Amino acid sequence: MESKYYIVLISIHGLIRGRDLELGRDADTGGQSLYVVELAKALSRHPDVGRVDLLTRQVFDQKVDESYRVPEEQIDAKSFIVRLPCGPRRYLRKEVLWPYLDQFTDQAIRHIRRAGRIPHIIHGHYADAGYVGAGLASLLEVPFVFTGHSLGREKLRKLLEKGLSEEDIQERYNIRNRIEAEEFALGVASMVVGSTRQEITTQYRQYENFHPHKKVVIPPGVDIERFHPEPAAADSRVRLLLEPFLRSHAKPMILALCRPDERKNIASLIHAYAQHPRLRELANLVLVIGNREDIRELDTGSRKVLSHMLLLIDRYDLYGHVAYPKHHGSDDVPALYRLAAASGGVFVNVALTEPFGLTLIEAAASGVPIVATDDGGPQDIVGNCHNGLLVDPLNTGQIADCLLDILEDGSRWQEYSRSGMEKVRQHYTWHSHVDTYLNHIRAMTHLEDPHTYELKPMQKFSIMDRLLICDIDNTLTGDLAALQALVEKIKRNNRRVGFGVATGRHIDSARAVLQEWGVPTPDVFITAVGSEIHYGHSGRPEHSWSRHIDYRWNPTRIRQVLEEVPGIRLQADSEQRQFKISYLLDPTRAPSLKEINRLLRKANVTVNVVFSHNEFLDILPVRASKGHAVRYIALKWGMPLENILVAGDSGNDEGMLRGGARAVVVGNYSQELEKLKGHENIYFANTNFAAGVIDGIRYYDFFQEEDDAATGDSGNH
Repeated sequence: MESKYYIVLISIHGLIRGRDLELGRDADTGGQSLYVVELAKALSRHPDVGRVDLLTRQVFDQKVDESYRVPEEQIDAKSFIVRLPCGPRRYLRKEVLWPYLDQFTDQAIRHIRRAGRIPHIIHGHYADAGYVGAGLASLLEVPFVFTGHSLGREKLRKLLEKGLSEEDIQERYNIRNRIEAEEFALGVASMVVGSTRQEITTQYRQYENFHPHKKVVIPPGVDIERFHPEPAAADSRVRLLLEPFLRSHAKPMILALCRPDERKNIASLIHAYAQHPRLRELANLVLVIGNREDIRELDTGSRKVLSHMLLLIDRYDLYGHVAYPKHHGSDDVPALYRLAAASGGVFVNVALTEPFGLTLIEAAASGVPIVATDDGGPQDIVGNCHNGLLVDPLNTGQIADCLLDILEDGSRWQEYSRSGMEKVRQHYTWHSHVDTYLNHIRAMTHLEDPHTYELKPMQKFSIMDRLLICDIDNTLTGDLAALQALVEKIKRNNRRVGFGVATGRHIDSARAVLQEWGVPTPDVFITAVGSEIHYGHSGRPEHSWSRHIDYRWNPTRIRQVLEEVPGIRLQADSEQRQFKISYLLDPTRAPSLKEINRLLRKANVTVNVVFSHNEFLDILPVRASKGHAVRYIALKWGMPLENILVAGDSGNDEGMLRGGARAVVVGNYSQELEKLKGHENIYFANTNFAAGVIDGIRYYDFFQEEDDAATGDSGNH
């Protein structure tokens, strides 16, 4: 029995490494990056934890440091950063990562197989990792923990309030993908970790999959060995960093430290400072807004924020009063807080919304009083630490008045400084965070080896090194001559290449149609749109798959919810299965798929909705699909996904066509698959039915036969 926890954390976007984090480099490398690295370190220090893997994206890009291409980085004795390939090698902003996340899932499976053990829990951070982590945890049958960090529905609400249209928001932020991923993660999660009470009671409540019993508030911690008021060697270097900007270095500092993001509301802070003569006379303003070489080379959002900042400094003629250094390192951050404290200054965070605000507890630990936005995390921090004042982030007069109230009242400054240092050690240490975190984990799972699949292969699976899986109708069937040619290829490679089918039909119907078309019995049947798995001639069912997908399956409730929905009606009894409810849908009368999903979620029903051929609607358990079934088989039998070739023609094949397996879309495909054109590892053949499958085999040289050396590149990729 394994006596220590193996924990997998997932944080996909941004740039993550164990040391010298480039916080503020861009909108994707901020507080979350620091949070997950510090959490990995803190967990690894606990005696009950055996190993922590932080999975993130591997990046090969001349614009970023080479450290982000290293496959594995050891943080300390028991924690590791594991970088997995996902999509293009270059650095991408998080909003464009969505098409590649299934690949990340497949790479994560490969990593877990290499690790040789199944994690006790998987913890996804932000919507993209929520999508990956929920799918991975479902496949591995382990508890899933989700932390949203910032939530799409709240972001959408705020942007709409600012006057942006939903279409503009979707184009810029891919907000619908984000919200859908958050709904999926919340539906699967056994526990949802929030940093503040407001985050749980207000922001998560906006979701259809909001379940209060799953939510726990565990504030992040601060590294009190780094953040403290005692002078250190780095302080003099940072003082030199600010000297060129400031006319009088003896004044107190008003310090802001954040990435160049419009939501951080730096413009309001500058207005507040510039428009109050007493504040300008009394204090210097220090703006540490990320790192940059050339503003013109930054992304659009960062470029806009920094250009506006410089224009405001010029407009108000703040030269000599405001410092805005271009560069700072990870070790400079604690020194900035110490300099602010030594000067009798204030730390300010007037973000439009603030889910937590790690900088606020760093400042508190360093002895700096704070002025912060009256929202989310700051409300809890000031409530616990009594170390500052809360303001309306859009009220520049109030911001200026509160800064002055602290700067001009020495006794208040001392009280806030002392209270912050004392209370942050009581409420916001990583030690207390991990203790609370693991107490909740213990309540979810026993400290023992979690469920593992029997990895010893059986029968043919023990000797084959690759597997061909095809849809039946209109992929295998449709052209008898082409199918016979494909069958000959399969027979010729029978010993080392397995053959399987993945179909919407049930097992008896699949056997009958294959026999009618002269197809030999497959080694594996994935049937009923991925809700059933059977093996070979014996038809032995994969009972562990049935147990696996039974999670939150409530067919009676599903039928009740959809009974009165116009434009859909149940298919014949012969098409209904234990884990599949099948309808016929009339697109002219029925609600949209989004609305059908919404109705089910409102009824606390978490399912997978599959629509194909513009008329068939299948409702499956959330863990069931053709794609999940393919990955399950790959995991169970230890086969790399690139050694599996899948072929299909319709919407219910999409899940298995996307991801790490090699994929063929036959030429007679349904329009539902048009959106997959251009995706990596998806080949669109120009020939139809089984001839298209043969083209795909040649394209990938999948059977590695001498007579198929030609690529047969008659399609597009």
